Amino acid sequence: MGRRYGLIGYPLAHSFSPGYCTELFVREGLPDYSYELFPVEAVEGLPEILHRNIKGLNVTVPHKTAIISWLNDLDRDAWQIGAVNTLVRTGSYSWKGYNTDMPAFVQSLCAWYGPDPLPDQALVLGTGGSARAIRAGLVALGIHPVMVSCSGKGDIGYADIQASLLAGATLLVQCTPLGMLPRTAESPPIPYDLIDDRHRLYDLVYNPGETLFLARGRARGARVKNGLDMLHRQADLAWTIWKSYAQLFT
Repeated sequence: MGRRYGLIGYPLAHSFSPGYCTELFVREGLPDYSYELFPVEAVEGLPEILHRNIKGLNVTVPHKTAIISWLNDLDRDAWQIGAVNTLVRTGSYSWKGYNTDMPAFVQSLCAWYGPDPLPDQALVLGTGGSARAIRAGLVALGIHPVMVSCSGKGDIGYADIQASLLAGATLLVQCTPLGMLPRTAESPPIPYDLIDDRHRLYDLVYNPGETLFLARGRARGARVKNGLDMLHRQADLAWTIWKSYAQLFT
């Protein structure tokens, strides 16, 4: 009998996860494994998906924090972060949550910087589940994160981003859905005229390949990177977790 995996969130039309995971299953020689999209807009729809015959799930916006209420167990890192993006079935009616976003981001960021020194400070745009993982990853690397939000939940608002702050915070990480298909004409309201070649802009969005946030930063001389590498890394980490529980369902 085949094993079902998938992605839960909303919207999902932009996602590259099914293609990447399907290719992964082919490479692993697992033709009876499948990966599906489960678009769920309201949190009330989450339990119905969890009761289906599915062995593992990735979780994306807007459910990375809300879904915790329906889990039976949390990995320590996921508990400390307060958000999950990977679920594994641990029994007939039980699920455990993990966060593979944080280590995937750390790996991706370090590979991008290479031998260059990491910054002392970074601006994290957004305060949702993805932003929580990014904050934890930055702290693990010794980088001070400043959370920016238009909702009042961050350390500062967008209007508080001044030249003096950007002089020290040379890394900006975009963790909101702004710029993601179909919202390609949107970008965070930062002062792009203060961005220059000292800065690096990292956008967790990967479809389109260059968001307006990245395009505006690149036009100012900044180095830019989208979230595709992070997506692949977190998917590989999720697969490692799923495989470790496979013996429960043999």
